[in-house]
Amino acid sequence: MKRLFPFCAVALLSACNGGESNHALQESPQKITQVSFDEQGFRTDIATLSSDKFEGRAPTTHGEKLTLDYLSAAFADMGLIGANNGQFLQAVPMVSYTASEQQQVNLAGIEMQYRQDIVLSSRHDQQQVTINDAPLIFVGYGINAPEYHWNDYQDIDMTGKIAVILVNDPGFAHPNDKKFNGNAMTYYGRWSYKFEEASRQGALGAIIIHDTKPASYPWSVVENSWTGPQQDLVLNKAEQAKRVQVEGWLTLDSATRLFDKAGLSLPALMDRAANSPLNVDLAQTASIAFANKADYADSYNVVATLPGSSQVDEHILFTAHWDHIGVDTSKTGDQIYNGALDNASGTAGILEIARQFAKQAKAGHGLKRSLTFIATTGEEQGLLGSRYYAANPLYPINKTVAVFNLDSTNVYGKTKDYTIVGKGQSELEVYLEKAAATQNRVTTGESNPASGGFFRSDHFSFAKLGVPAVFAGGGTEPLDEATAQYKAAMREQMKGCYHNMCDHYRADWDLSGALQDLAVYYHAAETLANSQDWPGYYASSEFNSLRPAK
Repeated sequence: MKRLFPFCAVALLSACNGGESNHALQESPQKITQVSFDEQGFRTDIATLSSDKFEGRAPTTHGEKLTLDYLSAAFADMGLIGANNGQFLQAVPMVSYTASEQQQVNLAGIEMQYRQDIVLSSRHDQQQVTINDAPLIFVGYGINAPEYHWNDYQDIDMTGKIAVILVNDPGFAHPNDKKFNGNAMTYYGRWSYKFEEASRQGALGAIIIHDTKPASYPWSVVENSWTGPQQDLVLNKAEQAKRVQVEGWLTLDSATRLFDKAGLSLPALMDRAANSPLNVDLAQTASIAFANKADYADSYNVVATLPGSSQVDEHILFTAHWDHIGVDTSKTGDQIYNGALDNASGTAGILEIARQFAKQAKAGHGLKRSLTFIATTGEEQGLLGSRYYAANPLYPINKTVAVFNLDSTNVYGKTKDYTIVGKGQSELEVYLEKAAATQNRVTTGESNPASGGFFRSDHFSFAKLGVPAVFAGGGTEPLDEATAQYKAAMREQMKGCYHNMCDHYRADWDLSGALQDLAVYYHAAETLANSQDWPGYYASSEFNSLRPAK
């Protein structure tokens, strides 16, 4: 069994199913309640949350206050109860680190231009970051994975040094060589892991080389996401002291210039790094200086519960992040990251699912288990809200049955198939497969597993603790030719809008596919909530030891 998390405490969930029996999944009744989702209400929620008035919904801003009020009022209107002793809000202590736009960055004698060549930040509470002549060490993919017999930090002391790291993992470069998980990214390929591992190695700094294909997004996403205030959870001083002093990204072109200056071929080293663990002293140094500040403020998760009738202490969660990137006043013209698709649409999705379950409960068709809806904060900054809830749950993790996550719903019309990101992880997928089958749809994995989608949204915070969690929706096969033509045209309109100013609500979106997907989640949760099943992770999953399938 492979593991991606040697640093996670497996013992946290030694009895994840709370002692309950785990009935055979195939024997679970497939009761289908006829529900009619309100498309106009769904549209209104998306349009409102992504309007200019909400200022891009950045945590700890006026836009957050408007968002919290809107979501709390919506849940209260449905008759749900606040999960935090009757309150809908769960405070998430956060700190915003803001690095100056005026940065002096010299790598190997080359002056790097902020935003154009490099973006750097520091997640330390200090007013000035100054690094002089720190050695630069290329550490391949920056991975230390004993289960894969891989350690890019082998026999090197990173104290006082800056790690230069490739994005993704070796499986991407050579998917047929059976390294890691082939073309499907593991958590070792994620930027968050790379900064964490560099910190564990005692490095002074960590810089990832951006490359569009293995990263699965262009440099513009890095520039837009990694400049301006960077939120994080508040850490104690001992934990914070272990973090690298600087972290950031370098363009591929700038990295090539750096390696050329060192007399090395970056393409050749990239190939070597994909074949075996590698670290190379570039025999060059870095000097970095920029002003930095830290501002402390609470952000909030919105948590609402629809109590069950008999198994009330067992909870099925629906999650969607309400936050986006906010406003960038350095931009000319439009300065608001409205975040309509990502993720006003997912937030509107859990509101609509909650409304339908609440309506059924009022009509006398309540569920045995409780449903809890969590609109999380800080997902865009590293799953902060879900990470905080998972570490500080309002309901015990060992009584949390499953998590259904919505992040960017389908705006391209109905599909013949249904995508489960990271397909093959847990028995929870069986419920989705059965619900999708009632729509004559087949389930498939994502078309680009190299992007590491399973590790990029809020469900992952719960998967790390062994709670079966899914991130699913949409598909690749349009229902008919007319839908295919619409999809092609709409995708062209929205090209480049991920984490950009053009992600705004469009009245001509075909949301029929999104409503299909809401129904799949609804019926999967309904079946699970009226059972005694405790789905678990398959033996092939890295999370199997935390809550195994039975």
